Parts: sequence; C-alpha cells; structure tokens
Amino acid sequence: MVEVKGLTKCFSKKTALSDVSFTVEDGSVFGLIGSNGAGKSTLLRVLAGIYRPDAGSAAFDGAAPFENSAVKETIVFVGDTPYFLPQATLRDMAQFYQALYPAWDAARYEKLREVFGLDEGAKLRTFSRGMQRQAALVLAFACRPKYLLLDEIFDGLDPVMRKTVQRLFADMAAQAGEAVLLSSHNLRELEGVCDHVGILHRGNLLLERELDALKHGLCKVQAVFSPMPDFGNALHGLHIQKQEIRGAVLELLAADPREDVEAALLPLHPLSVETQPLTLEEIFIHEMEVAGYDLENILG
Repeated sequence: MVEVKGLTKCFSKKTALSDVSFTVEDGSVFGLIGSNGAGKSTLLRVLAGIYRPDAGSAAFDGAAPFENSAVKETIVFVGDTPYFLPQATLRDMAQFYQALYPAWDAARYEKLREVFGLDEGAKLRTFSRGMQRQAALVLAFACRPKYLLLDEIFDGLDPVMRKTVQRLFADMAAQAGEAVLLSSHNLRELEGVCDHVGILHRGNLLLERELDALKHGLCKVQAVFSPMPDFGNALHGLHIQKQEIRGAVLELLAADPREDVEAALLPLHPLSVETQPLTLEEIFIHEMEVAGYDLENILG
C-alpha cells in the first residue's frame, strides 16, 4: 500500500506540492491528472525516493523510500524522459537492471521485447522517442516491481502501442497484485485503465475518487424523437447535469438512476431510448463542477 499524508515539497520559494494526501491499494491502477506544472512529476519523484519531502510523508508498506534501498528494490520509476546509460544497448540496460532488482524476470523481458519488436543490440540513443519509451517499459515490467511509477508514459506512443501498454497495466494489477501510479494531462489516455483517479492543480490535490463510486448515481441517456417535443416540465424532477439536442437526438447526463430518467422520457413518446457509457471526462467534469472548479481551465 502507498500512503501519502500531508506531503509538501518546496524548491526555494516555490511550493511544488502542498499538503497532498491519498492512498493507493495494492492491485490498483491510480491515474494522476494535471496540466503541465501541476506538480505531477515532483510527486512521482518524491514517491520514487529521489526527493525528500519538506513536510508530511510518503510510505510504501509503512516505509519511506528516500535513502532506503530495501524500499527502492520494490519501486521502478520511469520519468517523462527515460534515462539510459551512455552508449548503452537494451541488452546492457537489462543487465544493469538485473543487478539492481532481485525480482528480475528474464522470461518476461524476452517476451515483452518480442512484443514491442525491439532490437536489444542497437544503441538506445538511436531509438525514436516512442521506441525509447517502449524500451523503458520493457525494462520496468521485467523488474517485476511491486510499485510502478510512470510519468506521461503515453507520450510518443502510437495508438497500437498505447493499447498494448494499457493491457499490461491491467494484467500487472490484476494478476500480481502490484500497483501502478501513472501521470497524464489527458483524461482520455487513462480511460479504461485506472480504477482510481486524482486531479492535481498547482500543487494541490483537488479531487481523488474511486471510479466505480463516481459512476454510481450518474447516467447518460440518448433519446431519439420525431419531431422533437416541447419538454415543458417533463424533466423537472430530474437532476440534469447536461442537456444537449443534436438533430433528432436528445442527450442527457443526469445524477439519477437510469430507470427514473427513462420514466420521465417515455410519456414524450421517443422512438428509442438508450443508456450510454460514461466517459472519464464526463465524470470528472461533473465532479469538478460540484466542487466549484472548471476542469477545462485546470487541465488546459
């Protein structure tokens, strides 16, 4: 378990993190969302034991990572610009990581290297940005860490590789009980990957929620009409968060059970009524508006 309590980190007169608290359970994928400069990278570097907190604490199974080699053996951190030894090949880096991580899995390394199609004899400096990120991920997963920390890892990956990486995250959390913390400035990148998401803004954690809990009580419904009726007071009893008409289609996002929304629409004689899955962006726009924030301004 990762426990962050009242974490504060300053650089000179600038406060990069202020009183940040959250918990990540084993077997969880936690997404940290925020614009550039929000403090995501600083938070991950504190968790990786690179920075010492100025106040508060960060602990993995009760132990702080800073200057603690035993804890660091359970953590792999991949920064927004992956680091490799000068002139190193992927094979060289595999040998380097194998010496650092007791749980190194050679079979996993070979399998993932083949999945990503990487030449382990080529100099890593000759790889494209996307290929370097793939190489860093192969090494990270082969270490079999209990905790994997990833900073903007989707940048530079093509759509196929993004899907592959997303499946690896899910498998890692589900099968081994390991935890993944990944940062992004894009909600869509975390869609279908995370079970918990937090929003960081100017060093403050504005919101942290478990996604299943967020989805409970919210529904998105599309109804087709011909012609479009005068709704009058038909929807008055619903807690409408968003209402949009596009041609013959009415789309509602409501903080009500699906059955209540459909019951309100049926007297208007729709041609069809269909419940749609909620996107992560729609969920968080709702939550941020409830909390009094404008999500687009925060992530833009």
